[in-house]
Amino acid sequence: MNKKLIILGLAASAFGATALFSGKTLAYRGDPAVKGPNYTEGRHEAMTKAFEAKDYSAWKALMQSRGRVSQVINEQNFGRFADAHRLMLEGNTDEANKIKEELGLRLHSGLGKECGQGMGKGYGMSN
Repeated sequence: MNKKLIILGLAASAFGATALFSGKTLAYRGDPAVKGPNYTEGRHEAMTKAFEAKDYSAWKALMQSRGRVSQVINEQNFGRFADAHRLMLEGNTDEANKIKEELGLRLHSGLGKECGQGMGKGYGMSN
C-alpha cells in the first residue's frame, strides 16, 4: 500500500511540475495576447513603434538575433512581416499565417508540414 501511495505521489508531482513549467516554456507562439519570455513594457512599446513604422533596424536591434524569426526576417521582407503582425492584432490570423508561411516562418501549430507532421521534426529542423 505504501509503495502505491509513493508512486502515485511521485507521478502527481511530476505531472504538476510539467504543467507548471511548460506554460512558461511554450508561452509565446505568435499570439499577440500572450506575453513572451522577453516581455517588458518598454520593449513592447518600442516593438509596437517599430512595427507601425515598418522600421526594420529598430526591430532588429530589439530582437538581438534571438529566435529563428531574426534569421528569416530581413530588411526586404520586414514590411510583410509587419503586415502579418498587424493582421494578428486585428484578429485576422488566417491572413497573418498565410504571410508567415510565405515568409518561411513555421507556424508550430502541431499540425501539418510546419512541424514535420508530428514525425519528430520539431522546432529546430528544416523542411
